[in-house]
Amino acid sequence: MTLISFVVPAYQVQGYLRECLDSILDQPFGDVEVIGVDDCSPDGCGQIIAEYAARDPRVRAVQLAENAGLGPARNAGLDRATGEYVWFLDGDDWLAPDCLPAVARRLTETRPDVLLVDHVRVHWTGRASRSALAGVLPADGTPEVFRARDRPAVLRLLHTAWNKLIRREFLLSSGLRFAPGWYEDVSFSYPVLVAAERIGVLHRVCVNYRQRRSGAITRTVDARHFEVFDQWHRVFDLIDGPTTGEGGRTDRAAGLGTVLFERMIWHYLTVLGNGRRLPPALRPAFFAQLTADYRRWRPPGGYPVPGGIEGLKHRLVAADRWGTFSALRMAGRTGQVVTRTARRAVGRTVPPVRRSAGWGRDALLHGYYRAQLRRPIDPTLAVYAAYWYRGYACNPAAIYAKARELAPRIRGVWIVRRDRVADLPPGVEYVVAGTPAYYRVLARARWLVNNVNFPDFVVKRPGSVHVQTHHGTPVKVMGLDQQRYPLGAPGMDFAALLRRVDRWDFSITSNAFSTQMWDRAYPADYARLEVGYPRNDRLVAAGPDEVAGVRARLGIAPGDRVVLYAPTHREYLPGYRPPFDPDEFLAVLGPTGRLLVRGHYFDDRPGDRRGWGAARVSDVTGYGCVEDLYLAADVLVTDYSSAMFDYAVLDRPIVVYAPDWEVYRLARGVYLDVTAEPPGAVARDFAELVAVFRSGTEAAGEASAARRRFRERFCAMDDGRAAERVVRRVLLAGPAVGGTHGGGS
Repeated sequence: MTLISFVVPAYQVQGYLRECLDSILDQPFGDVEVIGVDDCSPDGCGQIIAEYAARDPRVRAVQLAENAGLGPARNAGLDRATGEYVWFLDGDDWLAPDCLPAVARRLTETRPDVLLVDHVRVHWTGRASRSALAGVLPADGTPEVFRARDRPAVLRLLHTAWNKLIRREFLLSSGLRFAPGWYEDVSFSYPVLVAAERIGVLHRVCVNYRQRRSGAITRTVDARHFEVFDQWHRVFDLIDGPTTGEGGRTDRAAGLGTVLFERMIWHYLTVLGNGRRLPPALRPAFFAQLTADYRRWRPPGGYPVPGGIEGLKHRLVAADRWGTFSALRMAGRTGQVVTRTARRAVGRTVPPVRRSAGWGRDALLHGYYRAQLRRPIDPTLAVYAAYWYRGYACNPAAIYAKARELAPRIRGVWIVRRDRVADLPPGVEYVVAGTPAYYRVLARARWLVNNVNFPDFVVKRPGSVHVQTHHGTPVKVMGLDQQRYPLGAPGMDFAALLRRVDRWDFSITSNAFSTQMWDRAYPADYARLEVGYPRNDRLVAAGPDEVAGVRARLGIAPGDRVVLYAPTHREYLPGYRPPFDPDEFLAVLGPTGRLLVRGHYFDDRPGDRRGWGAARVSDVTGYGCVEDLYLAADVLVTDYSSAMFDYAVLDRPIVVYAPDWEVYRLARGVYLDVTAEPPGAVARDFAELVAVFRSGTEAAGEASAARRRFRERFCAMDDGRAAERVVRRVLLAGPAVGGTHGGGS
């Protein structure tokens, strides 16, 4: 029998589900099965579970015909479990590395009915906070196994299902299952703990409990929070229900009613006190039900009322004093606001000398911007930018061109640096960054389209539409995920990043993988447009004549074999260049070989590759249009650059040259192992790279099969009409309305 069955329900957690599944399957302990339950999720959860099931026999996919909710989804997984123990792990949480061997040892040594494990809350800010386990059940003073009536404090632990491994036969014989509705953990966890004869504790952090910025029910304003009452009613019905004699439910619950009552009131007050849960108009009714439950289940002999402000809340509940309770709550919130405002004011204080030095032209321009914000939005103005105003490029350029064709009434204006004006195509209207015209269009545009973020000072006006196109399918971790890899994010202000993300109305993605990763990296309530990459439309449509024209402009002869070498940037290692000998490489390519070298856009300074001036080597780092280079190249050599996803649209050979893969993976962090799921041949050092081209394996059968799989996964949306889909959805229709994810407890 398998030792542990993981039941992983999934509903709108596509950005986190891969990390959850990987955290289980990558453990140094393999006696597990994973039952992934797609609760009819409208996002990519079902596809992710199916993908994992196809490649790992330990994973089984379950797809529900309709959305049932977290509790019924867990029940569906339980019904299919075969393990000795069941672990209900939510799809947006993940296991701590290397924890399973310790869990397995404790299970096999003590054979508990329930094993409690420790966890940390991991906030989207990167902050982690420990649980109350060590304080409630200290390691030194807690028996190896015990019953709840012998250690009532166990009921004071967080009432979730995922911090417990439960013996499956015990669960089945007790008849305990999850109820439908929100807060389903309540009516499951407490009866399980009361019924268990052998409870064990492992004082080791095993679960990372993700505190989501958006999408969790605990941060969703909804009347369904009233369902917490139903769940607690079920707890007391189960505990107080009929018994079958000695050892029945009532007998086992003896002496636990007071603790359960205290937890119930604590939970109700938590829900009521959280401003992100109940609609304001419904709070009086919630308080009334709270009071009714207080009076119904208050222990006959009383209970220890907490001290301080919490005790005052209890007394107001007992007296049904909603008006006073509400006033107390508002006073507390007002005090918090005053404190935060004062702190921000202190933070904004600038020493007089510094302030006077920074005054002048910039202050006048920002004042001009604020004045422009008071003027109406121009309903025909769309502002475009790319790569921090480096020029006319990428997805914004493709959307701009298609908008001129499909929506000629919309006036498109580009923002560029002064040194890039000469590179603009003829007829493109522009403003120079930092000028009064720049501030004017930023303040008054109806649409703002960029492949990076606009500066922090830009205000998201009601009625304006911000479109984030991104500029590549991510191999390396991005956004909030970079908090775990500080070497790759020196000086990054993640709070400011989230404020910028909150301006987005649309996020354009080229494939499901990108959509999933951006959900995790940039959590906010924007609309996801999974439509393909507009910049790749040209690659799809280009014919032989266009390719020949591009090659001619680059000085490439018709019979030349062109390799484009495009390494990515290493933030943690400035100036690093992978080992590469252009002379040796060209010798392998033969007399018709040509090498184009394209550095990252952060490396677009002249002279970065001095000594690479061989006649058949061209440094095209500063070349304006990367799509030209893709069309001209017969083969792409890259490492961890998103160039591989775009170039794969052309269905031409790609070689992954990854000489520092292990260092890059650990220092920078990655979403995708391009050495395990590559778009073609893989070389781990320069000698292997040369051998690949000498043998011709870059275009051989195995490399072609890998490229086919890669294209099926990442390029299916690139059909030449991505820009049209964006224009019709965004510029020719109303603004998007952000959605809300499910999940939470």
